[in-house]
Amino acid sequence: MTADTAPLTELADVIRSKNCGPYELTIDIIFTGQDQYDLVKRQRAINRDLVAELYRMPVDDVSEPIFYDPAKAVKINLRRPLVSGNVGERDVYGAQQHGPLLAMRLPTP
Repeated sequence: MTADTAPLTELADVIRSKNCGPYELTIDIIFTGQDQYDLVKRQRAINRDLVAELYRMPVDDVSEPIFYDPAKAVKINLRRPLVSGNVGERDVYGAQQHGPLLAMRLPTP
């Protein structure tokens, strides 16, 4: 990674989480600029290890990031700690699970 970094919140138009069935959540990050997206993809600055650390979960519970070039987006699936709708589960729709990403800093072009 380069020495120049910026918060994800300044680099992406969309940072969201959503339901991906009863056992998984999906995280989507859609970058503002093509250069930023290309750098993150090329350096694999968003990877399973980083996401697992941010979410304090085993790496095996994080899918490989999927980079989607036409949208300048990256998608990552996470295993839910509790099945959707189970007793103790706090976010059935998974719409409030993107919080740990907001502290992420990424290299800038």
